[in-house]
Amino acid sequence: MRIPLLLSFLLLCCASLLVGARQLDWSQAWTLSGDAWLTLSASRLPRMAALVLTGVGLAVCGVILQHIVRNRFVEPATTGGLDAARLGILVSLTLAPGASTLQRLLVALVFCLAASLVFVAFIRAIRFRNTVLVPVIGLMYGGVLSAIGEFYGYRHNILQSMQGWLLGDFSRVIEGNYETIYLILPIVVLAYLFARRFTVLGMGEGMASSLGLNYPAMVALGLLLVAVTVAATVITVGAIPFVGLVIPNLVALRHGDNLARTLPLVAMGGASLLLACDIVGRLLIHPYEVPIGLTAGGIGSLLFLALIVRRQR
Repeated sequence: MRIPLLLSFLLLCCASLLVGARQLDWSQAWTLSGDAWLTLSASRLPRMAALVLTGVGLAVCGVILQHIVRNRFVEPATTGGLDAARLGILVSLTLAPGASTLQRLLVALVFCLAASLVFVAFIRAIRFRNTVLVPVIGLMYGGVLSAIGEFYGYRHNILQSMQGWLLGDFSRVIEGNYETIYLILPIVVLAYLFARRFTVLGMGEGMASSLGLNYPAMVALGLLLVAVTVAATVITVGAIPFVGLVIPNLVALRHGDNLARTLPLVAMGGASLLLACDIVGRLLIHPYEVPIGLTAGGIGSLLFLALIVRRQR
């Protein structure tokens, strides 16, 4: 599966560079001059890089959360993480309008981490027997946070500012306007270095502690990695749901739960899915485009329902 997935990923990367609102004169691109090279270097290459990093980050976030909560149906979109990050950005817009991107990212990170800690504590306290109830509770929790954010935006007359974080959109990604997303790179490296420990974490607190794992510390580390990734993603390209849910499940069905072996597949699968959703969105109403939040949400929700039905059967 690794070679076909790698080939699919490379083909999607090439297709992402070829698709756009205008045709490129590739003779200019090869000579590193002219409008074609400017379009390629300032817009399409940054967009492809942002797509790949976002897909990798969200997929890795999903698999970490699933091992922390021990539930297949959780990811930042079904635990309130995305909604909390958006709320944090809105708060930073009103309390510190002149704040830098890094300062807003830190506020979004704090909100996302706090919301994730509350969700994990609630799930551990309730201990649902039906695994499907966990993401349902998470969606309700996220809905409450989203409603608070919309009310907050309405009270402070910044509803228009919310639109950039309501739906994921890569059309704004250009050179000099997306580099925050590179924070995902060290997060993915750390996730891989601790992959075996996250695998043990998914066995439960009792088993993990008996094997010598510092369970609270690993949970805190995992939630911190998730919060940084979600904050960087939301502040750069907006909220994109379901990538971190469907890809880890599809990989686990075929290759199991050993993250030291499957994490590269999860990362590549997340990047491939996001590239495919972006290409579809750019082709549907070409030369205009559908925000990737809609295409990823539509495809991801269908796969999510299919996973729930399969689990129930």
